Amino acid sequence: MSSGEPSFEELLEEKKRVRNPLVPVGALITAGVLTAGLISFRQGNSQLGQMLMRARVVVQGATVALMVGTAYYYGDNPWKSS
Repeated sequence: MSSGEPSFEELLEEKKRVRNPLVPVGALITAGVLTAGLISFRQGNSQLGQMLMRARVVVQGATVALMVGTAYYYGDNPWKSS
């Protein structure tokens, strides 16, 4: 790939998972809260479902903040030419 974009293999490098160990955890928590919210909506408990959807937004925001924070800390810039 000569376009300067990282390849799929580069995105899955082991060192990136070591640098961001909380990002996969945050993604799993986000998915869990989303699933619980959808189940509660389906069961007719819209008040609990609404609360879980709001919690999902908070957890998802925290996960994105972790991604941005660790990228800034380690100085990763995928758009910078090497």
